[in-house]
Amino acid sequence: MSRFWSDFVHTLVPYVPGEQPKMERLVKLNTNENPYGPSPKALEAIAQVSDDALRLYPDPDASALKQAIADYYQVTSDQVFVGNGSDEVLAHLFLGFFKQDKPILFPDISYSFYQVYCGLYQIEFERVPLADDFSLAIEGYQKPNGGIIFPNPNAPTGRLLPLADIERLLKHNADSLVVVDEAYIDFGGESAIALVNQYSNLLVVQTLSKSRSLAGLRIGFAVGQAPLIEGLERIKNSFNSYPLDRVAIAAGAASFADEEYFQKTCSTVVASRERVSAELSVRGFVVLPSSANFVFARHTEISGAEIAAALRSHGVIVRHFSAPERISDFVRITIGTVEQNQALFDALDAELKAR
Repeated sequence: MSRFWSDFVHTLVPYVPGEQPKMERLVKLNTNENPYGPSPKALEAIAQVSDDALRLYPDPDASALKQAIADYYQVTSDQVFVGNGSDEVLAHLFLGFFKQDKPILFPDISYSFYQVYCGLYQIEFERVPLADDFSLAIEGYQKPNGGIIFPNPNAPTGRLLPLADIERLLKHNADSLVVVDEAYIDFGGESAIALVNQYSNLLVVQTLSKSRSLAGLRIGFAVGQAPLIEGLERIKNSFNSYPLDRVAIAAGAASFADEEYFQKTCSTVVASRERVSAELSVRGFVVLPSSANFVFARHTEISGAEIAAALRSHGVIVRHFSAPERISDFVRITIGTVEQNQALFDALDAELKAR
């Protein structure tokens, strides 16, 4: 450890992202990337802006992208904030809204970056246990708090909270900010963006990494009422006034202009998810209902660690979470192409047969 670190750095426990292995001929089903590429319109936009103008700074407001998002969701551009992936958007909102005199609340099984941000910004937090079926137990959020955040669908479980329940949360926590993290919403749910004009305490965060296949460009955004967006802008402009580059702005805006391709790829992933769930079930897995581009499943006789290791020996990588103990027998499996999914089934069959 560096002798120049401050005491604060020693206390941090950084987020550990999904493995990005360098092995060749690998079936990579561990990081929830979209198996289908970006919209052709997005790729064309990238080509068009990859020219001499890259020597110039990008639009600090990312106006074209904000307007594309606003038009798509039928809000105004001053209700849209953009950043380098949804993780940066989340970082700004944790700093800007969640440093309160009461703990913030989030699920006990959820996106582990939430706890990392709390450590980074010294924010008090409390985990709210999921229900026995791994759904979000909204009654657990009916207590004093400094804010609420949860993914919908949840990660890594994939379970969806209906909009009616989100409204119940908003009404019961009228004096707290409720953040709905919708990284996977396009694979089976209705966005809470439909509620932002009704609730001043709602902020919805999304990413273009999953359903729009632009993980390599790092584009995220938030939608809420204008005062919330103004707060995020103040944080952003005190940190990095040029968060998105020219390429990201152009590609992101273009992706919202290709609804046909977007719907086609999302529906293909959803259909594959249903097949994967069914095939896992007949092989002895219990599969949670998923509204995301992944499934969360456990085998009735083989541990999660063993399943992950066995699949890896066959060149198939999935995500295993050793903690908390409640999910240690589960593996999270990203939905791949038809060929990738078949490789998963073949690897499982080979392992089960060997046992």
